[in-house]
Amino acid sequence: MFEAARIRVTGVVQGVGFRPFVWRLARELELTGWVKNDAAGVEIHAAGDSGQLRELERRLREDAPPLARVDAVTIALVESGAQADFRIVESGGGKVSTAIGHDTAPCAACLAELFDPESRRWRHGFITCTHCGPRYTVTRHLPYDRAQTSLAPFPLCPACQREYTDPADRRFHAETTCCPACGPQLQLVNAQGQPLAGDPIAATLALLQAGQIIAIKGLGGFHLACDARNGAAVAELRLRKQREEKPFAVMVAAVPSAPTFVDLSLDAAELLASAERPIVLTQKSPEADSLLPGVAPGLAELGLLLPATPIQYLLFHEAAGRPAGTAWQDSPQALALVMTSANPHGEPLVIGNDEALMRLAGIADALLLHDRDIVIRCDDSVRLEAGFVRRARGYVPRAIKLAQAGPPVLALGGWYKNTICVTRGDEAFVSQHIGDLDNAASCGFLEESVAHLLEILEVAPALVAHDLHPDFHSTRFAVDFAAARGTPLLGVQHHHAHIAAVCAEHGIETSVLGLALDGVGLGSDGRAWGGELLRVDGGQCERLGHLQPLALPGGDIAAREPWRMAAAALHALGRTDEIVARFSPEPAAATVATMLARGLNCPLTSSAGRLFDAAAGLLEVRQRASFEGQAAMLLEGLAVQHGPVAPLQEGWRISADGTLDMRPLLSALADAPVAECARFAALFHDTLAAALLAWVEAAARQSGITTVAAAGGCLLNRRLAGSLRSGLPARGLRFLEARNLPPNDGGLSLGQAWVAQRLISATQV
Repeated sequence: MFEAARIRVTGVVQGVGFRPFVWRLARELELTGWVKNDAAGVEIHAAGDSGQLRELERRLREDAPPLARVDAVTIALVESGAQADFRIVESGGGKVSTAIGHDTAPCAACLAELFDPESRRWRHGFITCTHCGPRYTVTRHLPYDRAQTSLAPFPLCPACQREYTDPADRRFHAETTCCPACGPQLQLVNAQGQPLAGDPIAATLALLQAGQIIAIKGLGGFHLACDARNGAAVAELRLRKQREEKPFAVMVAAVPSAPTFVDLSLDAAELLASAERPIVLTQKSPEADSLLPGVAPGLAELGLLLPATPIQYLLFHEAAGRPAGTAWQDSPQALALVMTSANPHGEPLVIGNDEALMRLAGIADALLLHDRDIVIRCDDSVRLEAGFVRRARGYVPRAIKLAQAGPPVLALGGWYKNTICVTRGDEAFVSQHIGDLDNAASCGFLEESVAHLLEILEVAPALVAHDLHPDFHSTRFAVDFAAARGTPLLGVQHHHAHIAAVCAEHGIETSVLGLALDGVGLGSDGRAWGGELLRVDGGQCERLGHLQPLALPGGDIAAREPWRMAAAALHALGRTDEIVARFSPEPAAATVATMLARGLNCPLTSSAGRLFDAAAGLLEVRQRASFEGQAAMLLEGLAVQHGPVAPLQEGWRISADGTLDMRPLLSALADAPVAECARFAALFHDTLAAALLAWVEAAARQSGITTVAAAGGCLLNRRLAGSLRSGLPARGLRFLEARNLPPNDGGLSLGQAWVAQRLISATQV
């Protein structure tokens, strides 16, 4: 039977080779008609045998191109128009309801061309096709067409134009396609912006091998690179970037080069080689610290990544001697490069050439530039095998599907590891990692990201959500943004948002127990929370219990000086008189002891993060932290080094009001021999995990709720998270955790948006 149908496909279906896929499929099925992009996604008019139309619908769902994500295929029968064949037609307009694809690394076909001396794209630093390359970071507007990208200033040469207009070619309407004759150009310049002679790739490699620090333009910003095996170069980079001990990520040529530095699991290897190319945190090999001096001092894990751009690949190819073909990647390569975000300390990524020369003055010895603009900043993503530490390049702006559609919401996140979230229907678009809002540049990046997401998604928020803390820039911006537009405003408690983010990811619409474990968040009572047991019912949240509070001697400074939290623990144990002698190297020890004794400038906190700091301070693991979470990371490393232990019997108490008191465990740590530091680090982790399991199990029995959602920065601790992941199901409880977003403050904006949508819906019922 002959029929005609109008078919609508939504999801990530632009810039991923979807139209040529439809064209080839329609010709195979002997259908006539057309396909085009528009603001809603892809529209198809197809006519032919009814059975073949049904086959077209099935294969649109099941056989889509690798970078596509098909959310829905809707089909409606229409009157047939006269068509002689099947064509791809010009894009249409309309209100935007599609999404931009994410940036991806070069595909195997492009790499084969890149390393083929007979190819016209031999060593072309901007090789791409419909199955790979930049998307989000080069797109200004939708629909996704070349004129809307930063490739617009580069007209196609006749050879590229032929590929671009040939539906049978893999570069058909590959909007970022180009070649050495018509594409962007590389240039190596010195710190003053003066061009350096020679082939830019070869000259860059020579400088790196000579111990220099080079700024290299990437997809979402610049990297600062140096030879990771050169301890002097690594130390100099630390000095110039004011990054005392925070670990650096290391780039290697391919997966076979990784085992030199890490014990690589199959899952980690798969993540490393994925098209998204995240930094993957994995266990160091025994030789890692000697091979990579100063890269990740004192830590159990190393952040590793593979090349994400053709330019990065070419540096390794050059080091290998420019071999023909791709087989050279199958053998371990000697070159390893530190690849860290190019930004002055704590500021957003550098993205522009002139900006790089100005902001990286005194940091980079030379800069490898090109003339393709980066439209939006987007840092590297950081992954664990079980989830994210930081979600950005390669994953943004991939939408998180919500269980139900709701009004459009703009959520502004928190202070640390800021992200923003915009909802549209049943999709939540969480921005790339913006960072800590402790400088004007980062605050400006937040505002820039809000404008970009709202414009590209064509969303006008019905409600603006923010953290309860009134002094966060994200909160102040939310207030001003909402006031300027007459939009309602909603403050969402920090830990409620943490748990809500997990609920949003998993499509939960029922009550859950929430275990929120982090450094700090303003509680609904105005105090510093961070170790919370909650009951979350959509937009409603009830605090069922919390960790026994510890004092913060001196306030926020205690979060940077673990010895102060150790002093607070001694005070809580009734051992205040031990503080001065125990911490005699600290000039403020006597003052802190007096403050604790008199309750002066010692606000209380239930923070799990500060409990970790207290343990690290008592065990003399770290008395002062040079970056956030350092003490806890070192403590975890020692625990991993030792292995599992039996939890301390009676190491905790649970009171009738739901307070979890870990003072018995702290008492044991206070008396631990220095020589047994690793064993007591393991004891701390395993006893805390056992206490949390008992605490949650008791609340589940009392409430009848059997689903537990856990979130907060402490869930990045693999040992603790692993204990919860196995221990709660063993007690008959369903365990939910962050998978598509970080469990830390990078997920807050999604949780805020989810709570806001539910509160709006509740008021409309």
